[in-house]
Amino acid sequence: MIQYDRPRRRFAIALAAMAGFIDAVGFLSADGYFVSFMSGNSTRLGVSLGTDPASAAMPAILIAGFLGGVTGGALLARWAGNLRKPVVLAFVALLLLCAAAGRLFALPALMLGGMVMAMGALNNTFQRGGEVSVGLTYMTGALVKLGQGLANALAGQSNSGWTAWAALWGGLLCGAVLGAFVQDRMPMGCLWIASGWAVLMVGVALRLPPDPAL
Repeated sequence: MIQYDRPRRRFAIALAAMAGFIDAVGFLSADGYFVSFMSGNSTRLGVSLGTDPASAAMPAILIAGFLGGVTGGALLARWAGNLRKPVVLAFVALLLLCAAAGRLFALPALMLGGMVMAMGALNNTFQRGGEVSVGLTYMTGALVKLGQGLANALAGQSNSGWTAWAALWGGLLCGAVLGAFVQDRMPMGCLWIASGWAVLMVGVALRLPPDPAL
């Protein structure tokens, strides 16, 4: 986060909020499984394999779907070059529209598949040297960097960057609160809202200047 300018930081926070929104909707729709937090699904896979192997299919399928989304998004990002951000986000929007259609037509596999692949693809939005530079759907790394930044600030180091990581985490948290609220009150509309959010982010991405060399 700290290597990016203010517009890109705000953009990353908005995308993290979108990820939080979608993950909350997925969590409430999939009996406590996640569509973006694969560490949690990996733990649940391990627990299932150790205690009840028959229940391991769900987390395994979600992990595979997330991996497929990351792979597909990475290939698109490589093909799109300087248009990486809007192209990846257009792919995310398309997958979320598929998920919304899956809920509308009572097709849970399509709904969850679209959500989990969208969250995997989303992580290709910010890259440096061909690798993810800002994880948008998982916050463990952000919290580690937040803690390190706080330590640096307490030690007297200027510009430790902790506020940027705190804002990224806060964005995901606020999005999750909103997603849970909307899922609870209008479950048939929440994925259409997420799709519209992703389309809006495509427009924002198109307005950003090209990434500087990092």
